[in-house]
Amino acid sequence: MKNRVFRKILKYLSFGFAGVFALIGLVLTMGFFAVKFHLTDDPGVVDINDRYFQEIKDKYGKSSDDSSVTVNFNEARLLHNLSVLSRYYPANAFYIQNAYFKSRNLKEAQRMIQAVNLYLQNNVEYHTEVGGFEESGDPKKMQVSTGSVFEWMNINEWQDFKLAVAKDKHLIDSAAHATGVEPRLIVSVLVGEQIRLFNSSREAYKKWIGPLKILSVETTFSLGVTGIKVPTAQTIEKNLYDSTSVFYLGEKYKHLLDFQTKNISQERFNRLTSYKNHYYSYLYAALNVKQIKMQWEKSGYPIDDRPEILATLYNIGYEVSVPKENPVVGGSGINIKGKRYSFGAVAYEFYYSGELYELFPFKNAKFDFTDV
Repeated sequence: MKNRVFRKILKYLSFGFAGVFALIGLVLTMGFFAVKFHLTDDPGVVDINDRYFQEIKDKYGKSSDDSSVTVNFNEARLLHNLSVLSRYYPANAFYIQNAYFKSRNLKEAQRMIQAVNLYLQNNVEYHTEVGGFEESGDPKKMQVSTGSVFEWMNINEWQDFKLAVAKDKHLIDSAAHATGVEPRLIVSVLVGEQIRLFNSSREAYKKWIGPLKILSVETTFSLGVTGIKVPTAQTIEKNLYDSTSVFYLGEKYKHLLDFQTKNISQERFNRLTSYKNHYYSYLYAALNVKQIKMQWEKSGYPIDDRPEILATLYNIGYEVSVPKENPVVGGSGINIKGKRYSFGAVAYEFYYSGELYELFPFKNAKFDFTDV
């Protein structure tokens, strides 16, 4: 009798364990196909200010288009604008002035001003002063903010991010050197990926990210600090070898991602999810951006001077990277303290904010750059 009861219990336990493992297998299989067929992808949004980004591109063109005939006038206007801005948002004025005096790149400084002006487009008093091209206004009557005009840069988590990314400067610079992609551009896509994870309500932030000032390493659908999906990583690797691909970069870059073992899947995962060394996260990100840049350049629609478009395409993937005359800014929606931003807009705002400029300044070019 006892043996019969024991066998019955054993039978039920066996069925129970089999059911649990079957359920786990089903979940993992569903996860695999969800990633494979992009069911987990954020459908993305077109940024509300996309038209403004297009106008700035049309207004300033390429960074190297300066004319010596108008440069003095434009510099004077820039300095006047900075003078006005300093009475409203002195922090942003400082960042832009610092970047300009170090780089002497007038076009990029103008774009930095326009990134700020996007947020002040409804401030009539500010624009009246800027348009007057002369000193005016009583500073005592002005409403001065000690923070940044970019609201999401005023959160405490942003200060933690800056300390965390500073620790990786040597790795970012190494990936930049290997790929010829400007370090600041690499950080721009890093910002878009990390800022949504730097959330004080997240358990990981409370336990490790905030206290230790470290970047968040993803280990599920997206991998590493730059959020590279496995299919995307595989495409990046394939494009390095396929000389017929529109994304092909040339023989020089062919062996940058060569594997050292036969277990490629595990080695790739280990590369991207290493908590101690984020080099491959930056390397894959830089190659992704550069391959997209190459595709658009070959098609006759260069976007190397538009970090907001490069970041948008980085975020939404190769499949939707279709070269055309007027690409839109957008990507995944990012909620920061109750306000929604697009991935491309966050990258743009960081790139032209002047934040972290001491560590990641502008180069003479964003690709295959030479030091300034």
